Parts: sequence; C-alpha cells; structure tokens
Amino acid sequence: MKRIYIYSTLCFLLTYIKLEAQQTEQGIGERDVVKVEAIRGNESESKRSLADCIQLAIKANPTLLQNELAVKRAEVNLSQAKSNRLPNLNGRLGHSLTSGRSVDNATNQYITSNNSSGNFGLDASVPVFNGFRILNDIRMRADAKAAGKLEFDSQVNALKLDVITAYIQVLTAQDVLRQSEVQTEVTREQVRRAEAMQKEGAINPGDYFDLKGQLANDINMIESNKQRLYTNRVKLASLLNIEEAQLGDLQALELKADAQKMDATTLYNLATENLPNIPALDWKIKAAEKNIKIAQSSYWPSLSLNGGLGSNYSKNVKTGGYWYQMKNNLGKSVSLDLSIPIFNRFKVRNDVKLAKLDLESSKFQREIALNNLRTETANAVFNLQNASNTITQLQEQNTNYAESFRIAKVVFELGNSNSVIFLTAKTKYDNSQIQLVVKQYEWLLQKYINDYYAGSLNL
Repeated sequence: MKRIYIYSTLCFLLTYIKLEAQQTEQGIGERDVVKVEAIRGNESESKRSLADCIQLAIKANPTLLQNELAVKRAEVNLSQAKSNRLPNLNGRLGHSLTSGRSVDNATNQYITSNNSSGNFGLDASVPVFNGFRILNDIRMRADAKAAGKLEFDSQVNALKLDVITAYIQVLTAQDVLRQSEVQTEVTREQVRRAEAMQKEGAINPGDYFDLKGQLANDINMIESNKQRLYTNRVKLASLLNIEEAQLGDLQALELKADAQKMDATTLYNLATENLPNIPALDWKIKAAEKNIKIAQSSYWPSLSLNGGLGSNYSKNVKTGGYWYQMKNNLGKSVSLDLSIPIFNRFKVRNDVKLAKLDLESSKFQREIALNNLRTETANAVFNLQNASNTITQLQEQNTNYAESFRIAKVVFELGNSNSVIFLTAKTKYDNSQIQLVVKQYEWLLQKYINDYYAGSLNL
C-alpha cells in the first residue's frame, strides 16, 4: 500500500519554510508564540467542515463511485456462479420454404416440388458431475466478493485521507497567506515612515529604496500565496466533485495535543487488525486456492443429463394440417452424456500451474503490503514525534527572534542602524512565524495519519 500523497504533502508543507514573507506592526507581546489561525472556537455554521467534505467525497467522488462498480460486479459474478447449478433450457422454432430437390423433413425422402416445412423443439441439460467445478467456483466468487468489499472499504479510507490532506493544505495556504499579508503591512508602514523622512532628508537613500524593494517583494509573495491557495482549493474541490467556487469557506481545525502516543510496533499491529486492505489480501489468497481446485476439476470426467422434445411439419404431407402434424410427429429424448478427458495438449496441466503461480503471487502481495505497512507506520510514529519536538523548538526560536526584531526595529527607527540589519532581523522573525504555522499543520496531518493506521479515524 503506497501512500505517495503523504510524502508529497509533507514536501508541500516544508516548502513554506523558505518563504521570505513579512509581518505587520503590532505589539510583540501579542505574538510571542504564533498560533495557527485555525485554533479558533467561534466558527460560522455556514463554513464547510472536514466531516462534511469527507461525506460529500464518499457520495460524489467519481473515482470512488467507479471503484464501487467492482463490488457490484463481484456480486453479479457470485450470483451467476450459483445459477450455474440450474439446468439449461432452450427452445427453437423454424419455418422454411424450399424449391427444387430437397429432403422432406416429415418423410425424410427427396422431393422435387416446392415445399413449406417447419419444426420446433425444447432442449434441456442438467450438470450432474464436473469435478466439483461449480461448487469451487461458487466458493471462489464468494471469497472474491468479500475481498472486493474490503478493498472498497480501503479505498474509502484512502479517499478520507486524501480529503484530510487536501483540507489541511488549504488551511495551511490560508494561514500562510494571512501571515504574509499581515507581515507586508509592517514593511508598508516602514515605507510610509521612510517616505516622510526621505522628504526631510533624515534617512539614508539606500535604506529608503531598500525598504521599497522589500515591499514590492512582499506584495509578489502575497500573489504567489494566493495562487497556491487557489490551487489547493481546486484540488480539494475536485475530490468532492464540485467547482472551486462551490467549496466556500472551510472550518478551522483545532490543534489539540491529544495524538495517540505509541511505538511503531504497536501502531503496526493495530494497522494490521484495523485496515481492511490486509484482510482483503487474505480473502484473495483463499480465492486463489479455490481457483486451483477449479483448474484441477478439468482432470475429472464430466457427466450431464440431457432431454429433448421436438416435432416437425411438411406441406407435402396430406394427412392433417399444421397443428395436427406437430402433435402427431412429436418426439422425446433423454440421454446421459459422459465426457472423459484423455489428451488436451497439456492445457489442464498448464492451467493448474498458472493457478498455483497466481496463489504464490497473492501471498507475495500480502507480504509486500505488510512490509510497506511496517515502513509506513514506523515513519508515521517518527514524523509525529519529530513534528511535536520541532514545534517546541520553533516556539522558543520565535520568542527569541521576536525580541531580536523588536530591538532591531527600535534601533532602526532611532536612526542608529541600517535597513540591512533591520530587514535581516525581520526576515528571520517572519520566517520563524511561518515555519511554526506550517509545522503545526504538519503535526495535525501526522496525527490524522496515526489515527488512520490505528483505526481511530472517526470522520
């Protein structure tokens, strides 16, 4: 089971770390530690929640709906396998016009005159014994149906994780955009102040133009963040099978330190018990075992019971009309047909070999899935703990950079410093804020991933 989207999402989150966004001028005491804007309890009821998005995706996602057809096909295949125990019954009715030399179907004699003839029949066949092929086919289809349902449940869970990932990507992009807009206001205010000082000749021209260039860079960063937000909204909307404009606003997610703390082995064991894709592979193995018995059934003789009912009519027969002849010529038959395989170019033997190879392949698929799951759960546990530790360090870093920026700002405004020192301190503080925002969302995503593997993703 591959989780490529998990690693791509982490790459997406980490790209924000290098952003050179800016902050607005406000009291440092209010921003000692940057809080994710999503941690707000007063959310409007009109906003779309994560649970709403997941439920809509399950109902409307075209890929999931297409995958559901596989479950319905498995049900039809099982129904047909059971129906194969029933007899075949076919009727036939024909009428022909002949001229010239032909065989009269009523007298079986050659005639040279024009003739009108007809016939009808009913044929039935009941399988008596075929090496238990039908029985094993029913069992195999039942196992395939069970595997199909579990695979679909796994696809539902994967879609949930996709929606959660896209949802968190949107919230991350929103908060990064908001942060960059707030930070840009600080630069804009400094530019206003520098413009007034420039008119009075009270500022170094280099510092003035340095601030203006930084403002232009900040504005460009806002546009870049808007594009990233729109791209992520489109991605989420596509999972819900709606347009981006229909997505609306999203409810914030609370960042609570309630993630399950467990070691990799415990999470792996829980995943093998709770994730449906592992039992699905077990059912596939059982189906492959039944398929071997189906192939081996061709070694056995097959016996069938057959019956027939038929009659005919000929215009050249002068004794009675159409219905009289049909009734008078009525014939019945019952037969037992035994087919004994002797030589069939080794087809049966090779079919059995292929079925055994399919069984081995199914077993290897299970081992591969378990091995991948072991790796994924180990990474999930480590990434969650790593994100938690990093948040602690980023909070301390943010506090230090906040004080450093406060001092640099005061010194710069007193004219005892230059724009390079001021913007360097500001950039460090701005980046630490964005890193903290991104890492908090990364922690939240890892929490959902751990819940997914533990079977406690209640959404």
